[in-house]
Amino acid sequence: MGVGTEILFMITLGLVVLGPKRVHSMMGHVARAKTELESATRSLKSQLSAELDEPSRNPKIDGARESGEDQ
Repeated sequence: MGVGTEILFMITLGLVVLGPKRVHSMMGHVARAKTELESATRSLKSQLSAELDEPSRNPKIDGARESGEDQ
């Protein structure tokens, strides 16, 4: 079974179980949740990237950590 076949099966099952009006509503909720998840993922990636780039911008702090001066 391919991915397209599985999606078609899930939509058909949703139509049978929920009915056409509720499937349409659920698809809207799923689309909004997907958008929010993608936004949160982008935000997390940018924060992580900023944190990982920070030590390379300030070598004095990085050197202090290696020598153990901040303990």
